[in-house]
Amino acid sequence: MFRLQRVLPKNTHLLYLHRWLLIAGSIGVVAGLGAILFYSAIHLATNLFLGMGAGYHPPGPIGEGEPVVSEISRRWMIPLITTLGGLLSGLIVSKFAPEAEGHGTDAAIEAFHQREGIIHPRVPLVKLIASAITIGSGGSAGREGPMAQIAAGFGSVMGQLLKFNARDRRIALAAGIGAGVGAIFKAPLGGALLSKIGRAHV
Repeated sequence: MFRLQRVLPKNTHLLYLHRWLLIAGSIGVVAGLGAILFYSAIHLATNLFLGMGAGYHPPGPIGEGEPVVSEISRRWMIPLITTLGGLLSGLIVSKFAPEAEGHGTDAAIEAFHQREGIIHPRVPLVKLIASAITIGSGGSAGREGPMAQIAAGFGSVMGQLLKFNARDRRIALAAGIGAGVGAIFKAPLGGALLSKIGRAHV
């Protein structure tokens, strides 16, 4: 704060701080709601593909209270369901948002460094749906990468709506990543550290 006071005119640093407290809080709320929606979509897709299709309910993390391992009643369906999920996910991404392909984290980092913090508004929704289908059908994927790109998209879109310059869009994008990852893993400190690392490169 002392360094900020020397650089900015009197009282300007307080306005800047108050502004970003409001903006970052709003991004955090939206990203948190997005994490809830993503988590619910994964459970819905898992019940639809693996549950109804293969008669299998995969165990969840011990930390989430779902470590129960159950039998697979139709094992022969697993390869078919995984293939179907991959095809559906690929078709959705290629049709509606090709920039949503891949792990997710790499795309968010690329948007931060090479695209002035701009992510198209359709990317978060497409990424959410496609990733939920991939994970829910037994594909080899996790929640971190998709949630990072989804929440980064929320931050970027907010920055675009508020007519931010490139620097502030990058800050909003980094705040989105931190909020999203912190929410999906229930690790707010980890999300804050992740956002701080991204913010340090602005």
